[in-house]
Amino acid sequence: MSSKIGDLLVKESLISQQQLKEALEHQRVNGGRLGNCLIKLGFVTDDEITAILSRQYGVPSINLSFFDVDPSVVKLIPVETAQKYQILPLSRVGSTLTIAMIDPTNVFAMDDIKFMTGFNIEPVVASETAIREAIDKYYGTTHAIELKKVMEDIAVVDNKLMEAGDDTSLELAAEEEAIDLEGLEQAAEEAPIIKLVNLILSNSLKRGASDIHIEPYEKEFRVRFRIDGVLCSIMNPPLKLRDAIISRIKIMAKLDISEKRLPQDGRIKIKMKNDGKIKDLDFRVSVLPTLYGEKVVMRLLDKDNLMLDMTRLGFETESLKKFEAAILKPYGMVLVTGPTGSGKTNTLYSSIAQLNKIDTNIMTAEDPVEFNLPGINQVQMKEQIGLNFAAALRSFLRQDPNIILVGEIRDFETAEIAIKAALTGHLVLSTLHTNDAPSTISRLMNMGIEPFLVATSVHLICAQRLIRRVCKDCKEEHSTPAQALVDAGFAPAEAKRIVMYRGKGCSTCNGTGYKGRVGLYEVMEINDDLRELILIGASSLELKKKAIENGMITLRASGLQKLRDGVTTMEEVLRETVK
Repeated sequence: MSSKIGDLLVKESLISQQQLKEALEHQRVNGGRLGNCLIKLGFVTDDEITAILSRQYGVPSINLSFFDVDPSVVKLIPVETAQKYQILPLSRVGSTLTIAMIDPTNVFAMDDIKFMTGFNIEPVVASETAIREAIDKYYGTTHAIELKKVMEDIAVVDNKLMEAGDDTSLELAAEEEAIDLEGLEQAAEEAPIIKLVNLILSNSLKRGASDIHIEPYEKEFRVRFRIDGVLCSIMNPPLKLRDAIISRIKIMAKLDISEKRLPQDGRIKIKMKNDGKIKDLDFRVSVLPTLYGEKVVMRLLDKDNLMLDMTRLGFETESLKKFEAAILKPYGMVLVTGPTGSGKTNTLYSSIAQLNKIDTNIMTAEDPVEFNLPGINQVQMKEQIGLNFAAALRSFLRQDPNIILVGEIRDFETAEIAIKAALTGHLVLSTLHTNDAPSTISRLMNMGIEPFLVATSVHLICAQRLIRRVCKDCKEEHSTPAQALVDAGFAPAEAKRIVMYRGKGCSTCNGTGYKGRVGLYEVMEINDDLRELILIGASSLELKKKAIENGMITLRASGLQKLRDGVTTMEEVLRETVK
């Protein structure tokens, strides 16, 4: 039907040949039905496609949002069949069953349903979006259906475990008792356990999670996802399956399932099908013993989410110019600072991706190496054998590098070697955990670095935070008191005319009003004025005052600019920045 619908729409002058060509190309790259591609590209609406199909095939059309289906009719067709053919049973009169379809020419679907139900089939046309939403409404969401099946399987295993008695019980053994390794391995390899763990991993990708938290408590076992920087509860598996689930994850991460007293770190690499595409996924696994069992946190390292285009990270134009000028210098140090999870790694990777040329030798020391970047020599730190940042840096200097990336400056030794490298003709990129750009200077001095070394080696410091974006699909204007805007940092005149936005909540953003994140950046270029202040031991406040005089955009000012652009909300800016 795909090419037919395109020809019909062109014939009816609803789209042009060029638009059809674009939609076919979009379909080739992204998959899906041509009608859906045309809707996504904004060339036609759902109603227009439904109306033209209705006229062409002489089949009535229906708007499902105004139609209530009897649950007894829904039960006539299994959810698997409804999803497979994208159909919905609507009503039954005598021996005739009326079904809503996207494609009324799909005789295979109608024959299959006729054979399955024993009824004559009467099709009506509905849009793809409407049918999907209706399937979710009457059968439950795809995730809920999968989870229900898995939990039913788990209940069977749970009963088996109860019947099996103490030998294979997954109840937490007392500390003095020997751990039943064979029982743990056997339980971890049970099909429902494997399905449940796979479901957790796949659902984290579908929902855009950055971390998965699997947490045991005295009377509860819960799974939470961190989505756009905020944790939200996903499910509560039965407490009896705690050890089996955690053992399954440890087996996948090649960790020791018998070791329950010490923290362990590992990696899970899997291939996963998402939207018709095969993806290679990497999960960084951390297991930590807690009072009621082991807590597991998995960081999802999805290379598709790694944004290496610096213009899309959220830099203001002036700040980006300064940052790019600093990383293009042949030597010196550029520092990126901020708390854990503020996007420092992404900024550094974006920097070295821009500098990655055939004539440049780039060496990185990371703990851990999060993403593999072609053409860059990446070294994983191994503290247990003495390979730390300082040891790696010393070796790098004998490897003829042009650019050195140090994952983090944690101590005097690493800071000293990095600064000496910056002073001897190398560009050094690194991170520190400080609240803003000016306080980074004080941190280096507190580590024991001499002021004259800091003043001469550091060229630029970039502090950053991540805040959530307003969901584009449910974005709406929101009235904010002018005084609140003035208190946040806007001028009184601007506060009266500025328009604020927020998301009211929709299926795209899971009702949160936010979808995706954007960076706030405070870029402090170390010029001669600041060098003089550093040499005389000026405080962070004095450095900040001078930097603002020289044109530095603070984190709060960067946040206010995102508010002007309608990118985020006041709550997000106030949560991550101070005036």
